[in-house]
Amino acid sequence: MVWVPLSPTSSDRRAPLHAPSTTTMSLEWLMDWSWSLDGLRDFIATGIQSFRDCDATALVAVACLLVLFVWYCYHVGREQPRAYATVNALMQSAEANGVQNGFVYCHSPECVRCSHHDGLNQKLYHNLQEYAKRYSWSGMGRIHKGIREQGRYLNSRPSIQKPEVFFLPDLPTTPYFSRDAQKHDVELLERNFQTILCEFETLYKAFSNCSLPQGWKMNSTPSGEWFTFYLVNQGMCVPRNCRRCPRTYRLLGSLRTCIGNNVFGNACISVLSPGTVIAEHYGPTNIRIRCHLGLKTPSNCELVVGGEPQCWAEGRCLLFDDSFLHTAFHEGAPEEGPRVVFMVDLWHPNVAAAERQALDFIFAPGR
Repeated sequence: MVWVPLSPTSSDRRAPLHAPSTTTMSLEWLMDWSWSLDGLRDFIATGIQSFRDCDATALVAVACLLVLFVWYCYHVGREQPRAYATVNALMQSAEANGVQNGFVYCHSPECVRCSHHDGLNQKLYHNLQEYAKRYSWSGMGRIHKGIREQGRYLNSRPSIQKPEVFFLPDLPTTPYFSRDAQKHDVELLERNFQTILCEFETLYKAFSNCSLPQGWKMNSTPSGEWFTFYLVNQGMCVPRNCRRCPRTYRLLGSLRTCIGNNVFGNACISVLSPGTVIAEHYGPTNIRIRCHLGLKTPSNCELVVGGEPQCWAEGRCLLFDDSFLHTAFHEGAPEEGPRVVFMVDLWHPNVAAAERQALDFIFAPGR
């Protein structure tokens, strides 16, 4: 259809203003269209002139940035999840010296933190799928997300919190937890303080006869001596040690949130001699909180988690997230004796029951 403007008549001029004719609408449309074309033409001309005025070097730089951006988007889209591979890459320089994260690199296939497992995430996917087939996918969204994007999580975590093995997303993060986070287990441990202390003192008498009694493990430290006596080591019971601390071992079975069925669960007596410093390091995961029950706490002993110092107290529990950068030291005089705590790993309070069951299945010892 072509609009043809007509010359106005006298009757048109006398027409009311509020009732515009079709002819008037046509003229306004043509004028608007003409103005739009003029504006478009001016815009194109301005763009061409701006392009001509640009420096060739700047154009090349912009083109390179655009190509890099497209490549990055393609690379991110194809990225496969990684977990141990990321940790191994971060630790290559330390491995060359036989030291990892402040500890002697043990090369033990049983050590979840020290051993190299190529293709770990594929294995975790397989375990998760097997669990879902047996039970349910319900409530597994966060774990599935964590396994799928593990490489990105471990690479992008701030340096204050970098779990070395597995990061579960969307958990609240804080260096220390209040006693109410796991109130039942904290109170149970504190009520049994004397029981645990007595069994430790019986064990510790053996140090007078030899440098490292049976059942004790010496850990690598920059200075001093750090000994541990494990009842549960990475989800595995140590029967010989448990028989020497029967009441303490039975107590573990009464804890509601003790991690005892996967590789992230430990329970041990930890002893720091005077003058000992534990190098700063990260724990393997954020799904747990570590509980220290003070057995012997001399002066000048501190735990520093995420840059925040805390002191132990005898008969009291201290809860912290060991996936944060942390260290401990004993700067007391030799005559004050060692700092001793009973350490046990508890579930993070925001890990749901269904997730705990799945994580126990996925990270079961020997799986």
